[in-house]
Amino acid sequence: MANSFYITTPIYYVNDAPHIGHAYTTCAADLLARWHRMRGEDVWFLTGTDEHGTKVERAAVANNVAPQAWCDNLVSNSWLPVLQTINAANDDFIRTTDERHKLGVQAFWQRLKDNGFVSQGKYEGPYCVGCEEFKLPGDLIAGTGEFEGKECCPVHSKPVEILQENNYFFELSKFQNDLIAHYQQHPERIQPESAYNEVMSFLKQGLQDISMSRSSVAWGIQVPWDADQVIYVWFDALLNYATAINYAGFADGTDRTQFERHWPAVHLVGKDILRFHAVYWPAMLLAAGLPLPQTVFAHGWLLVGGEKMSKSKLTGIAPAQIVDHFGSDAFRYYFMRAINFGQDGSFSWEDISARYTAELANGLGNLASRLTAMLEKYCETKVPQPADYQPADQLIIDLVAKNASSADAAIDSFEIAAAITLTKEIIDAVNMYVTEQAPWVLAKDLANTARLHTVLYVIAEALRAIAVLHHPVMPIATSALWEMLGADALGELAAQSISTAGSWGQLPIGAVTVKKESLFPRLAEEV
Repeated sequence: MANSFYITTPIYYVNDAPHIGHAYTTCAADLLARWHRMRGEDVWFLTGTDEHGTKVERAAVANNVAPQAWCDNLVSNSWLPVLQTINAANDDFIRTTDERHKLGVQAFWQRLKDNGFVSQGKYEGPYCVGCEEFKLPGDLIAGTGEFEGKECCPVHSKPVEILQENNYFFELSKFQNDLIAHYQQHPERIQPESAYNEVMSFLKQGLQDISMSRSSVAWGIQVPWDADQVIYVWFDALLNYATAINYAGFADGTDRTQFERHWPAVHLVGKDILRFHAVYWPAMLLAAGLPLPQTVFAHGWLLVGGEKMSKSKLTGIAPAQIVDHFGSDAFRYYFMRAINFGQDGSFSWEDISARYTAELANGLGNLASRLTAMLEKYCETKVPQPADYQPADQLIIDLVAKNASSADAAIDSFEIAAAITLTKEIIDAVNMYVTEQAPWVLAKDLANTARLHTVLYVIAEALRAIAVLHHPVMPIATSALWEMLGADALGELAAQSISTAGSWGQLPIGAVTVKKESLFPRLAEEV
C-alpha cells in the first residue's frame, strides 16, 4: 500500500543474551517507526529471534537443555525484556519456532521447488557456525595464535568447519543478471552507497547456487518434501519478514490482506549480513514472484576497544547496564545522535555522560525548567498571548520551520543523527535567545509586559515543536515536556503531525503549564 511503512530489524540469534549492538539496531528501527507513525502512515514494526541452526543447538546442548527450552528461556528472560529496557514500541515479535513461521517457510520453499528453482546436489566446503554461513574461499582469513595455519572466519576469527553433505540447492545463479539490472535501475534500494557498491561488486563476480538445506542438523524446519533434511537456517530466518505478515495465508489464498497491506519492507541490518539481505533474500523473492524489499540499509558496527561488539570476545555490554544509570531516553538519544547511521561508531561511558549533561540536562532539561518557572512567576502558569514579533523572535520562528522540515527530510534518507542534530540546533538557539532577551529583566518593568509575554510564548512554542520532533527519539521525556507545556489540549503527543511540527502558533494561549522535576536529573558521580 502507498501509505504503508513496514520496517524490520534482523531477527537475533538466541545462542546468548542481547548486547547494545542488538539494541542499537532496534532503537533505530523504533525511532523510524515512531517518526513514520507521526506522519500518519500505516506502520508495522517487526523484530524477533532466530532460534534454529547449529549454533543454537550447540548452545543448548552445552547447557544440558533441549533446544526449544533453551530458546524459550532466553526469549522470555532476555530478548523480550530488552525491548522494555530500551522502550521499543514494536508491533510484532516473530520467533522462528512459531507455527506461523514454520507454515510460511514450508509454503515458500515448496513454491520455489514448484517454480523450478530447487535442485539436488552435494555440498563440500567451509562453514562458519558463528555466522551460520557457507563461506567462499575468498571470504576466509589466515588464523593467528592458537589458530595459526587454519582458515578462519573474518567476523569471528575462529576456524571454519569443512562440511560434506547431500543437500538441496537454491539456484541462485539464475538471478544474477536480474539483480544487477534491478539495482542499477533502483540504486536507492541498497543504502548507504558503500553497501550498494559492495553488493554490486559481489554480484558482478558471479553467483553460485547455494545449499538451502542441511542433512546433519536436526534443529530446524523440515524440508516439506524430504523429512530427512531441514531448511538451512538463513533460508529459514530470512523468511521471517514474510511469515510475520502471514505469508502462509497469502500463499494458499486464505487471507492475503496482511501481506498485501504491508509488503514490501524496509530492512535494517548490520553490514556483516548485507549479502544475505541484498542478494540471497531478493533472489528468493524473485523466485517466488514477489516484490523486492523497499530498502536494505546496512548500518555500521558498535565498537568497543576498536573491535565489533561481541559476546564471544567478552566485549558485549548489556543495555540495562547503561539504561539503569542514564535512562532509556538518554540511551536512545546517545546512540542515535553520536553515531552516523551507516558508519561504525565507538561507545564510551565518558562520551554518553558528557552528552547527557551538556545536551540533555543542561540543554533541553534546563530550558524546560526555566520556562515553567518563569511562567509560574510571571504569568500564573499560563501560556501568554504574544504581541508583535521582533527580528530576534522571527529568527527562532524561521529556524523552527526550516529545521523541522529538514529533519523530516533527513529521516527519508536514514540520516537519523542529522535529524536529531537539527532539533538540537533549535534547543541551542532558544537557550541563547533566553540569555539575550533576559525575560527576568523585562519582568522588572510593567511597561515591558507585552514584550515579556512574547518572549515567553516564543520559548514555549519552540519547545512544543521540539517535543514533537524529539518524541520518536525520547518518548518518555518529551511526554513529560508535553504535559509541562499544557499541550494536552492539542491531543496526545504521539498523535501530533511531525510533518507540520514547524508550523508556528499551535500551542494554545492560556494553556496551563506544570512545573515538574527535571526531565534529566543529575547523575550519580560514578557509573
